[in-house]
Amino acid sequence: MNSNTKRILFVDTDNQIIDFFENELVKLFVDIKILRASSYKEALNYILDKNNPIDISLVNYVIPNVKDGLLVDFILKKDIPVIVINNEHDLDRINKIVELDIIDYIVKTPNDKYKSSISNISRVLKNYDTNILLVDDSPMQLEMAKKMIKKLKLNVITAKDGKEGLDKLNNFEGKISLVLTDYHMPIMDGFELITHIRKQYNKDELSIIVLSANDSPEIPTRFIKLGANDFISKPYKQIEISTRINSNLEILELFQKTKDMANKDFLTGAFNRRYFYDSGNSIFFKAKRYEKNLAVAMFDIDKFKNINDTYGHDIGDIAICEMVNILNNNLRASDLMARFGGEEFCVLLEDITLEDTQKLFDKIRKIFKDNVIVVDKVEIKYTVSIGVCYGLYDSLDIMVKNADKGLYYCKENGRDQVAINK
Repeated sequence: MNSNTKRILFVDTDNQIIDFFENELVKLFVDIKILRASSYKEALNYILDKNNPIDISLVNYVIPNVKDGLLVDFILKKDIPVIVINNEHDLDRINKIVELDIIDYIVKTPNDKYKSSISNISRVLKNYDTNILLVDDSPMQLEMAKKMIKKLKLNVITAKDGKEGLDKLNNFEGKISLVLTDYHMPIMDGFELITHIRKQYNKDELSIIVLSANDSPEIPTRFIKLGANDFISKPYKQIEISTRINSNLEILELFQKTKDMANKDFLTGAFNRRYFYDSGNSIFFKAKRYEKNLAVAMFDIDKFKNINDTYGHDIGDIAICEMVNILNNNLRASDLMARFGGEEFCVLLEDITLEDTQKLFDKIRKIFKDNVIVVDKVEIKYTVSIGVCYGLYDSLDIMVKNADKGLYYCKENGRDQVAINK
């Protein structure tokens, strides 16, 4: 099994609800494994398997032949996120469930689509790769909040005051998606911290939740006006902080999806021409400022029409997507790559010598030549032509046009080659 595979444990005697969740989750995730158990013993076998840890569980509060809630308590002690399934609207039992350190609970009802729980499962599985900054000057409050947040399987970075929090935010190597901060802190309080953060990050880039025991009704309003996304009054319960954090992360994800729809190509997920020029011009003007050379390369699949005519447009689409995969695997994270249309792609590279440019594109050309795509037992191969403009010209647009001339040169002189400044 792939090490990235997420394992989801379902414990219920009702196979229908498990079937429903399985069908919905496989639409959202490629690498998941559904573990089914209908008894306490079956569930224990999965839970105690140290070689295959469970990422999240959905567990009926009532399991045959054991005390109600016993399995839920055991799973929580193993630090596995839990969504509780309850068979009926029993208020006394629901009140007990809400007091537990769970992510969510489901009350079974006919024709219910359980959308919120599917969203919560999805969120927890994504949280394994999500970073949160927690800022609080009280060691006790910091540890308590950290413990609650880690139950959501988020990666938590901590700071004891606003200044340390801002330093960690600016120097953290990865991406921090959300900041939870206290109000009253020494050196730099919550107000100052948010003011500094919002000078650097918009609400669609990073969320801020304020945690405070302050009873003054105008304080939450002041924080929201400064740029906070949410406010939670202390003390708070696990289910409240879980819901608020997940909600803010979902909103950030929606913002990102909206950006992707505007900036990315639907078929391949590569950036589009508009994004290339928006971001590329920033790179170009920076290079102009520091008098640094750039490389702009135009890629095109040789005889692409033959692929479509021979195998059909679906296979042609696969060939185009394979082009993105190979480029992504061989370019640096800082390199800008976009689909310009059809089978044509443009790449912009900074901080690279002419010699390394030649070596890189020769290597990529050879990878394409040796690559074989297998679809329904049919083997498909193709080569690419690469036109490159190296140096620093009057505009990015001129460099793209010169790279395109190099591409035309390749097509007219035998294809499957790299032409630099031709």
